[in-house]
Amino acid sequence: MITNKKKFFLETLKALIKLIIAGILIGVLKQYDAIIAVLLIVKITHNIYKEIIQPKDNKNWLLLVGMLLTGFGGIVGETWGVANGYWKYHQVTRELPLWLPFAWMLAFHYLYKLERNLIPLLKVASQKNKIILAIILALILPAFGEVITIYLGVWTYYWPYQLFGVPLYAFICLVFVHMLVYTILHFVCKKYKIEDIVFN
Repeated sequence: MITNKKKFFLETLKALIKLIIAGILIGVLKQYDAIIAVLLIVKITHNIYKEIIQPKDNKNWLLLVGMLLTGFGGIVGETWGVANGYWKYHQVTRELPLWLPFAWMLAFHYLYKLERNLIPLLKVASQKNKIILAIILALILPAFGEVITIYLGVWTYYWPYQLFGVPLYAFICLVFVHMLVYTILHFVCKKYKIEDIVFN
């Protein structure tokens, strides 16, 4: 399934290191949610500049659409979960930290960029293999990031059937949100004949 295992491993390792740094940053600054929000907004602005504003051609508007959809879907899910007592954020003066929608937006960019780098390393970049890759990444990586922040006291889940503090339901929800956005963008690409290595 993978043509260049070394490159595949290195790309995945780079992504894991970024995830660990982000998780530790959020964990250490958890009581300063406004500062985390500003840092994430700066990163989002940098991503938008690099992939949409700066390029003369091939401006990646899908990136912005995907980030906005994921940010919206994520905050709807977060509001529902906290309101129903399924999880709770700690050491912040409000129910939902200010950084949450921006973290969801960056989660989309993170997974999208990783897939964009890994797909060319697949022996066969068929729709089926891309979907399998997307599901595996959406199942493992966001949950891994959550484990770091949970152990650093950012929040606690109250759902049962947990693995390292992350419940089975959370795994399902994370995959659902990401794959729903990916499905929407796939159909957008199909309808408007947009070429994209991840969604075509």
